[in-house]
Amino acid sequence: MSQEKETNMRRVALTSLSGTSIEWYDFFLYGTAAAVIFPQAFFPEDMPTMVVLIASFSTFAVGFLARPLGGVIFGHFGDRVGRKRTLVIALMMMGVATTLIGFLPTYASIGVLAPLLLVLLRFVQGLAIGGQWGGAMLLVTESAPKEKRGWYGAYAQAGAPVGVILANLAFLGVSASMSEEAFLDWGWRLPFIASFVLILISMYVQLKLEDTPAFKALAESSKAQTPETRKPEKSPVIQVIKQYPKQILLAAGAFLSIQVTFYILIAFVVAYGVNSPTVTLSRDVMLTAVLIAAAIMVPTQFYFSGLSDRLGRKRVYQWGAVLTGLWGFALFPLIDTGSAEAIVLAVSLGLVFLGMQYGPQAAFFTELFSTEVRYSGASLGYQLGAIVGGALAPTIAVLLWNQYGIFFVSLYIATAAVLTLLSLSMLTETQGRDLTD
Repeated sequence: MSQEKETNMRRVALTSLSGTSIEWYDFFLYGTAAAVIFPQAFFPEDMPTMVVLIASFSTFAVGFLARPLGGVIFGHFGDRVGRKRTLVIALMMMGVATTLIGFLPTYASIGVLAPLLLVLLRFVQGLAIGGQWGGAMLLVTESAPKEKRGWYGAYAQAGAPVGVILANLAFLGVSASMSEEAFLDWGWRLPFIASFVLILISMYVQLKLEDTPAFKALAESSKAQTPETRKPEKSPVIQVIKQYPKQILLAAGAFLSIQVTFYILIAFVVAYGVNSPTVTLSRDVMLTAVLIAAAIMVPTQFYFSGLSDRLGRKRVYQWGAVLTGLWGFALFPLIDTGSAEAIVLAVSLGLVFLGMQYGPQAAFFTELFSTEVRYSGASLGYQLGAIVGGALAPTIAVLLWNQYGIFFVSLYIATAAVLTLLSLSMLTETQGRDLTD
C-alpha cells in the first residue's frame, strides 16, 4: 500500500472510530441511565425496586426493536446511494435524539408523558444505530487491503467499548463534581446534551471522506451498462433476503453470545452490584469496574482482529464463544466477593473473551455478502442478532435472578454461547475473500 493510500486509510479508520465511539456513547449512555437514573426520573416513586428496574430496562429494549428497521432502511439506501451519505444521516439522527433526551421533563413534571417521550427518542436512537454500524463498518473494511481487513475492521468495532468508557466517564465525572441530589435532579442531563458533538463529526464525514472503492467500482459498473444490458433494479433488501437467507440467519445467530453477554456485563452487573442482597456495592464501584474492563477490551479486540487475518475469522470467533460461555459461571461468584479487584477481573475477562468474537466480526460479516447487497445483508444479520440477543438481555437477567437465582443468569450466558457456536459451525471461512467478486 502506497504512503498516500496508507495515510488515507488511517484517516478513514480514525474517523470511523470517532464516529462509532460517540454513536455508541449515546446508545450506552441510555443503558447506564436505565440502571441508575431513569427508574427515579421517569417512573412513579412508589413502584417496587424490581418492577421499576424491569420497566426501565424495557424502555432500553425499545432501541433494539428499532434496530432491524433501521438496518432495512439504511441498508437500502447504503447499497443504492453509497456508504458515506447514509452514515452521515445515521450519525445526525443519533446526535439529535440523544441531545433531546437531556432536555426531557421527568415523571414528576408531566406524568406518564415523560416515559412515552423517552421511549420515542429511544426508538429514534435504535433506528440510527441500526444504520450506523453497517455504514461505519463498510467504510473501513471495503477500503482496507484484504490482508489487513480484520485489523482495520476493529476500528469500527472498537467504537463499542470506547462508547462504554465515554458513557461511564461522563456519569462518573458529573456525579463526582456535584452532590447526589443535584446529580439526580439535573446533573445526569449533561452527558446526554454533550452528544451534540456527533452532529459535528457527521459534517466532517460528509465534507472530508470519499465513498469506498468497492462501492465506487459498483457505481461505475452500473453507469457503464447500456439500456439493453442493464437489469431492472430490485430493492437491495429483498435481493439479499432471496440470495443470502442462510447467511443472514446464521450471522444473527453468531451474534447472540456477544449481545447477551455484553449487555449483561455493562448494564445488568451495575444493577446487580447495587441491589444484590448478598453484597452491597456502590454505583461508582460498579461503573468504574465496567470502565476499566472496557478499556482493556479495546487493545485486545485489535489483537484478535489482527489474529483473524492470519488464522481465519471462524477459529478466533469460536474460541471467544467457548471462553465466554465458560466465564459466565465465574462472573457472579467473583462479584459476590465484594472485592473491587475481583469485580474488575470478572468484568474485564468477560469483555476480553467478547472481544475475540466482536473484533473479527466486521471483516467476517463484510465477506459474507456481495457488494451490491452488502450493506443490507450485514446490517440485517447484525441487527437481527441484536434484537434477539441484546434487546431483553438485562430484563431477562433481572427476571431470572429474581425468580430462580443468579446461577440461571450464568446459564443464560452459556446458552447464548452454544447457539453462537452452532451458527458458526454452519458458516464457511471467509478470510481473504475478494470484495469485488
